[in-house]
Amino acid sequence: MFRVDPQQAVVEHVNKALGETPGPRALSPQAEAIIAQPVEGVISGPVIVGVAQIIEALLLATLGYGIYHFYVQLDEPGFYVPVIIGACLLANVLFNAARTHRIAAYRTIFNQISRVLVGWTLVMVALTVGMFLFKAGDMFSRVWLIGWYGAGAATLIAYRLSLRGVVGYWTERGRLKRRTAIVGGGADAEVLIRQIRASANNDIKLLGLFDDRVDDRSPDTVDGCPKLGKVADLLEFARRTPVDLVIVSLPLSAEKRVLEMLTQLWVLPVDIRLSAHMSKLKFTNKAYSYVGDVPVFDMADRPISDWNLIFKWLFDKLVALVALIVLSPVMVATAIAIKLESPGPVFFIQKRHGFNNELIRIFKFRSMRTDMIDQSASKLVTKDDPRVTKVGKFIRRTSIDELPQLFNVLRGELSIVGPRPHALQAKAENQLYYEAVEGYFARHRVKPGMTGWAQVNGWRGETDTIDKIMQRVNHDLYYIEHWSILLDLYIVLLTPVSLVSKNENAY
Repeated sequence: MFRVDPQQAVVEHVNKALGETPGPRALSPQAEAIIAQPVEGVISGPVIVGVAQIIEALLLATLGYGIYHFYVQLDEPGFYVPVIIGACLLANVLFNAARTHRIAAYRTIFNQISRVLVGWTLVMVALTVGMFLFKAGDMFSRVWLIGWYGAGAATLIAYRLSLRGVVGYWTERGRLKRRTAIVGGGADAEVLIRQIRASANNDIKLLGLFDDRVDDRSPDTVDGCPKLGKVADLLEFARRTPVDLVIVSLPLSAEKRVLEMLTQLWVLPVDIRLSAHMSKLKFTNKAYSYVGDVPVFDMADRPISDWNLIFKWLFDKLVALVALIVLSPVMVATAIAIKLESPGPVFFIQKRHGFNNELIRIFKFRSMRTDMIDQSASKLVTKDDPRVTKVGKFIRRTSIDELPQLFNVLRGELSIVGPRPHALQAKAENQLYYEAVEGYFARHRVKPGMTGWAQVNGWRGETDTIDKIMQRVNHDLYYIEHWSILLDLYIVLLTPVSLVSKNENAY
């Protein structure tokens, strides 16, 4: 079978940035046509569900308190507030138990409304029984209870109809469909495509097939779905147009081919699933996840997605703003010192790889003499490097030169914490980093950061040996696999300590 270097597409992307090739490797006309199409951002289903639950609970709570405020009018609400909160929480539990907080449920009318009304009725029955058992009937207004039930039911109906309209609009626009590529072809892929269209047509947008085979087993079109190229082409394709999900349609018996595919694909920031729709082996239901009604095995997940993506975005913006305010005197003093010592600009701008290998321009304080700046960083900075100014030596050792990257964070190009972005031509033992370390580009499945797990563990500064860059990459991959907001916070707090105690390699 034809085997492709998994980093081929990325190397060509790097060469493009350095001016060594006229552009990225051309793909098939069908693939190029898809790339050229404008794409609206996909909205996360779990985020929609979470926001919908919060709004629904707030509506019910506001309604309950509003009726109390305008009708009961007691100076002290007493048990009304905790009862309202408890009832809203119980309603949310019952609505979830009835499976009404799902994207598929939001698209229905009778199904979701009937279940919601049954759940709301059970909440009121529970409140009534509770008042009776605890002899608390005199503490609550019957008009309030009946009014909240009736108004709550009407509000739930109106809210669910509105929710259905919004979800329907987003569905029509394709914003709830996961852009999906299939690896594999032939009869297996044909069955898979038909099952997806039958059970997940509202949630999956099939882009095309990628298959290394070029014989009759892999036709150019499978059930109307075009073949866009080979598996190596999928790497380039996914870096030029959004891809959310990759489904490998290969039999479990083809273990070697499956491993080869996964070895190539795991560097991409996408969910990867192995289809089990044609497997004769049967596992327990817990072993599968599902794309519509199609059983799949989870082979790899996007490292940070859904709510976690929002939490990390908020963390980045908040920390960056606070850091800019607190460190602004240091940044101003550094700019003045640079201008006083040597002629030239205060800032140094360099192209580096960002999320999913996109090229970004990062900001740094200039630490080298203007006539000796190495734009591509083809030569690592070493101890007592004559290119580095006196101010530059200090700000590099203390990482003050990195502070302008706070603006990159606010622009959304960097995170506060993540794998450090390396210069395009950085080398270890005369080998480019991506040549020296297998799977190097897997570190770009998340946004690069100003600081990272490797840096706080002492792997910052000069990386002149393959072992050093391997240690960096291994720490970066560990961070990606174990990411959490608490880990980000821990790294941020540990960064000042590491700058003092672990800076022997920083020149």
